[in-house]
Amino acid sequence: MGAGHDHGHTHGAPLTGTAAAAHRGRLRIALSITLTVLVMEIIGGVVTGSLALVADAAHMATDAVGLGMALLAIHFANRPPSVNRTFGFARAEILAALANCLLLLGVGGYVLYEAIQRFITPTETEGGLTVVFGLIGLVANLVSLSLLMRGQKESLNVRGAFLEVLSDALGSLAVVISALVIMSTGWQAADPVASLVIGLMIIPRTVKLLRETLNVLLESAPEGVDMDEVRSHILGLEGVEEVHDLHAWTITSGMPVLSAHVVVSEEVLNRTGHERMLHDLQHCLGDHFDVAHCTFQLEPGGHAAHEARVCH
Repeated sequence: MGAGHDHGHTHGAPLTGTAAAAHRGRLRIALSITLTVLVMEIIGGVVTGSLALVADAAHMATDAVGLGMALLAIHFANRPPSVNRTFGFARAEILAALANCLLLLGVGGYVLYEAIQRFITPTETEGGLTVVFGLIGLVANLVSLSLLMRGQKESLNVRGAFLEVLSDALGSLAVVISALVIMSTGWQAADPVASLVIGLMIIPRTVKLLRETLNVLLESAPEGVDMDEVRSHILGLEGVEEVHDLHAWTITSGMPVLSAHVVVSEEVLNRTGHERMLHDLQHCLGDHFDVAHCTFQLEPGGHAAHEARVCH
């Protein structure tokens, strides 16, 4: 980002490229695996009559949709900025994460409903084949999880896809366990019990991801950035008399930004110069906080009284 006039300046690399872009290839492989297992589990559910297996297949379908949305969002999010869209489509990844949350909540609710219905109207389940299909799904999901493990720590978009695959892996495990119980004891209720477990595993993780996603959309301060501490660090610099209009938010995962109006004594500005003060501000935040893209407006004392007071 380039320099402004003599009392405004921006530091940091251009806001291009998102954290999820580096994991595009892994997402594609995970999507291919998911689609393959989805078809197999649908066939297995029909053949065995297992609700747990059908529920797992339904979840695999949302995994496929979620992974597809994540890939599509990465494509748009990494398009270059334009005159009208100065941040490009970076928020597309956050919108994809939000859509994933809604999908997961819908599937979780549906699975819980169907499990309760199965308790009311019991159905015979073929345990042997269910174990086979459940194990195939479990192995496939574990491979996908290994592919997405690193990316989910860096991007909410990838984390949404990761959580879908994780809950599906747990679901596949529940399918296998329920089928083994049916084979060894004949207790058919194990199948809807496994379905309930799958539904209950989906919802808490989804709510957590939803909360993080909404924090980004509502432009909350980036996670791990204490705004009071940021203010204290800026005020600790020589010559800084006041900080106002201090804002920090996240465009998308891996892209935190900060802006502030910094009141500096004219004596210090005359002695050190604007460039030196801007360098000190950037160095101060860069050393202590994970905010690389910062915009500062340097002001002499009394200047704030002439500004439109909207947010502080």
